[in-house]
Amino acid sequence: METFPLFDVEAAPISPLVVEEPAAEAPQPLFEVAVRGLPGPQGSKSHVGGGRMIESSAKVKPWREAIVWTAVAARQKIRGFTKLTGPLRADMVFCFDRPKGHMGTGRNAGLVRPSAPIRPDVTPDLSKLARSTEDALTNAGVYQDDALIVEYGVLGKWYTTDHGVVPGVLDGPGCTIRLWRVKCPGVDG
Repeated sequence: METFPLFDVEAAPISPLVVEEPAAEAPQPLFEVAVRGLPGPQGSKSHVGGGRMIESSAKVKPWREAIVWTAVAARQKIRGFTKLTGPLRADMVFCFDRPKGHMGTGRNAGLVRPSAPIRPDVTPDLSKLARSTEDALTNAGVYQDDALIVEYGVLGKWYTTDHGVVPGVLDGPGCTIRLWRVKCPGVDG
């Protein structure tokens, strides 16, 4: 029976000197802000008579106000800022406190129970959170219309216990928002 080697024993040795290209600087977002407060979903509206409709979620109004105040303040710090135009990518990292039932007791106080969910898989819906946040950014004058958002990079819900472990997760309830220019293949390089 003939045997075959599993590797090429006569291959050229690998050079111990490896020259790496310098890492290119990561592109900076066009706009970045951390909004503090309890994220509120933009849900359905209820008809209350007389042709009036009201938002079904009581949390959406304070959430949108928090975004507008924070975004306007951030926008004013950027010298010569004009409303963003063209296709944009949005990153939105929504942060929520863990319920007390997710945490251990006694000597395990401060530790997350192994049975606790890794991520917030309960209401509010992620799509409704994104909708309220996008509309508030329009009201804050960050961009002309939320229709400019053509894709999401990072979009998700996390617990604040992931602060320092997952990029963008805050140490309290809120959201980290980043807006990026979408590059056109073959045009923008």
